[in-house]
Amino acid sequence: MTDSEVTHETLARSTKESKTMDTRATTFLPRGRDLLRDPRYNRGTAFTADERSVLGLDGLLPPAVLSLQDQAVRSYAQYRAQPTELAKNVFLAGLHDRNEVLYYKLLEEHLKEMLPVVYDPVVAQAIERYSHEFQRPNGVYLSVDDIDGIEVALRNYGLGADEVDLLVATDAEQILGIGDWGTNGMAISIGKLAVYTAAAGIDPGRVIPVMLDAGTDRESLLNDPLYVGNRHSRVRGERYDELIAAYAETAGRLFPNALLHFEDFGPSNARRILNKYRAGARIFNDDVQGTGAITLAAVLAGMRVAGSRPSEQGVVIFGAGTAGVGIADQIRSVMISDGLDEAAATGRFWLVDKQGLLVDDMSDLRDFQQPYARPRSEVSAWKSTGVDGSFGLYDVVANAHPTIIVGTSTVGGAFTEQIVREMASHVQRPMIFPLSNPTERIEAVPADVIEWTDGRGLVGTGTPWDPVSYKGVEYHVGQANNALIYPGIGLGTIVARADHVTDGMLLAAAEAIAGLVDVSRPGAGLLPDVQNLRASSASVAVAVARQAAEDGVAQVDLPDLVQAVQDAMWQATYPRLEVK
Repeated sequence: MTDSEVTHETLARSTKESKTMDTRATTFLPRGRDLLRDPRYNRGTAFTADERSVLGLDGLLPPAVLSLQDQAVRSYAQYRAQPTELAKNVFLAGLHDRNEVLYYKLLEEHLKEMLPVVYDPVVAQAIERYSHEFQRPNGVYLSVDDIDGIEVALRNYGLGADEVDLLVATDAEQILGIGDWGTNGMAISIGKLAVYTAAAGIDPGRVIPVMLDAGTDRESLLNDPLYVGNRHSRVRGERYDELIAAYAETAGRLFPNALLHFEDFGPSNARRILNKYRAGARIFNDDVQGTGAITLAAVLAGMRVAGSRPSEQGVVIFGAGTAGVGIADQIRSVMISDGLDEAAATGRFWLVDKQGLLVDDMSDLRDFQQPYARPRSEVSAWKSTGVDGSFGLYDVVANAHPTIIVGTSTVGGAFTEQIVREMASHVQRPMIFPLSNPTERIEAVPADVIEWTDGRGLVGTGTPWDPVSYKGVEYHVGQANNALIYPGIGLGTIVARADHVTDGMLLAAAEAIAGLVDVSRPGAGLLPDVQNLRASSASVAVAVARQAAEDGVAQVDLPDLVQAVQDAMWQATYPRLEVK
């Protein structure tokens, strides 16, 4: 039988016999070896006999026909056999480049185990090795040296105006806790999108990873003959702003329904870009908004445990960069909703950075730090342990008596026993959030915090930790992992076709996450387990889409939001095949 003699009914019949197929239809263009090399459509040994005949695959595959589940079992065994965490990351990247559906099937089934491998913290190692492990380009690489070529590059990806829901872009100036890694940072955009799909069902065929290559200041990259990025120092100022403006305008025009996710930009740019474009564009910055929202979720759960109100909190932020100030903004908004005016709410925060407590007469404050700087007169009577008269973290805790302390400093061990015990001496249920990553940069280890507070401390971390046993109670450590919240924010925004991401939508997401936690159980974590990430993402998406409608930014009317979210969630199953 020739290709022209094969009908859709023939393929439908063979498809119906496979339990791994769904009702989506895919029209194929490639045939034979070209098909096996295309990760979007390749399904390897899962092609049925009829499909092999139609698609020119006879003789190109071994005779056995396996189900998607069979393939997932084999791939998982291969994954577990990898000798290191980095090797597992490389294995999964290779699988993604061979068979996308199988890759996401594996992630869906083992998400809790694999999330730290495809993203934080192992992705940091993958970024450092990106140029040396480079095998296949994935995404769109935009250069500050060719701003005029941005539209051509985005068009070359091959997706039309109605075929893109999400773009994740980074300029990789401030990645996790490892800093500037230039074009190696493309691994961040790819990893972030993998989590969007595995956690919230964003269709991987409707997303674009983007690298905004403005150069790098990392000499080891510039001197590395295998480095794949621009070989010059990082461009700043007007030319950099032209790159961002061209990207935002072009991506928004070419893909008018897509959410533009910005990731791991430097502190001098992240908030500035967000503030400039968020009112007129569908833009989201996870470092500012996502980190703030997931930390707020932990705070909301912590207040339920402590029996306190937002207006009663005092907050120390150690690490007053993009993430730290973003967290302050989110918590402050809830304080204002609880009855404080903006000035009073702002006065409940003490921000500490490398120069100590931020006070208003400092000449090196960033624009986004200035609202939180304390009046010098207010702290003039404080005792300082610093040699230069500045107020370090211990000084602030001892004088301010905060109920919450948040670490986004990447200074490992900064929350010392002295500091934690001092804080716990003034508050019954101190909320202590050492959020920095990778793991070696965490401000305090959860087991130590629980011991130093005699089990009273409410702990949230930025990286995963095993439960801690202390005096007969098993304490579960809530991970303030952005993956708990940003996939649902993205999905809800996409489902509602929201014009932009409002503060109300972020608060709705935080409240949805906090509502998933049973804080009545002794030792309960403040955040849900990532094991149920897909379900929690759906809950967040419904809350976000509902709030988008209430805020008047939703472009579609969805009477059944729960069903709309479920219908929008892509599943890792092989689609039905059709041949033109």
